[in-house]
Amino acid sequence: MRVLLTSVASLALLAACNGEAPESADDAAEQAGEVMDDAADTAAEAGETATEEASGLAGAVEEHVQASMDAPSLEQVLADPRREADRARDQYRNPRETLEFFGVEADDTVVEALPGGGWYGRILAPWLAAEGEYYGLNYPMSVFEQLFPNITDEQRASLEGWEASFPGVAEGWGGPAQGGYTFGSIPESAAGSADVVLYIRALHNLARFGMLETAVDDAWTLLKPGGVVGVVQHRAPADETDDRADGSRAYLREADIIAAFEARGFVLEASSEINANPNDPADHDIGVWALPPSLGGPEEGREAMRAIGESDRMTLRFRKP
Repeated sequence: MRVLLTSVASLALLAACNGEAPESADDAAEQAGEVMDDAADTAAEAGETATEEASGLAGAVEEHVQASMDAPSLEQVLADPRREADRARDQYRNPRETLEFFGVEADDTVVEALPGGGWYGRILAPWLAAEGEYYGLNYPMSVFEQLFPNITDEQRASLEGWEASFPGVAEGWGGPAQGGYTFGSIPESAAGSADVVLYIRALHNLARFGMLETAVDDAWTLLKPGGVVGVVQHRAPADETDDRADGSRAYLREADIIAAFEARGFVLEASSEINANPNDPADHDIGVWALPPSLGGPEEGREAMRAIGESDRMTLRFRKP
């Protein structure tokens, strides 16, 4: 402020010197007084502007700090009572390690493919609520019709309105979600908006019904440059036959997934065995549904399936250059 007063006064005195010279000492004193008054007024105005700017900056900082304080940690979300029924599967699904491997942060924009009943939604929705954004990505009606040939008109109507209803569903998981998308119909406004797209046990039916390439393309469209695709998928043996690794049993070959994403331009940045289960032979006639939690096979074989646990899964991190 002292520098400002000196500068303003100097400029004002310089301007006065360019005018008529004072006729007397009294006139000189009067001119000097007027100059100093003008300088003081100017400095006061500058001070008010600086105070307003500082106040605005302080408010923005306070708002950011408050948002950070309001944002729960990942550990807090994982321990939330909403997840009471989900926690038994943490030993197989490893949500903390998986999200950390994918590099997900609380202020990211995350798109989760096939959020379903909300197992990951009860983690993502509350975790991203304060600073990030959460979106869902669901099947088009053509896939639902193949999955459920006897779909009712009521079910169809509900699914067709999914994009609009998803935010309300996520609210019940601790949301909110900012919206929902459908495979093959990503709006132009969403292009380049996401930091992370998650395909967690989500690719088998898309592969089965010829939409794996669509899923890869949609991830590319949604992601910012440098964005990440996180894949967790039931893993077929590397030498499995095509007809048993087509997604109908939910198992896919890791090499096929990598090839599909790399063909689009994604870079396989890292792979992990976080979600591997070497006890799963991945050869069940009815696929992963023989294992927990479905246990869809005959009653007499269920104890053996429980002993195996959930399926063997690949965990892959791709990045969009």
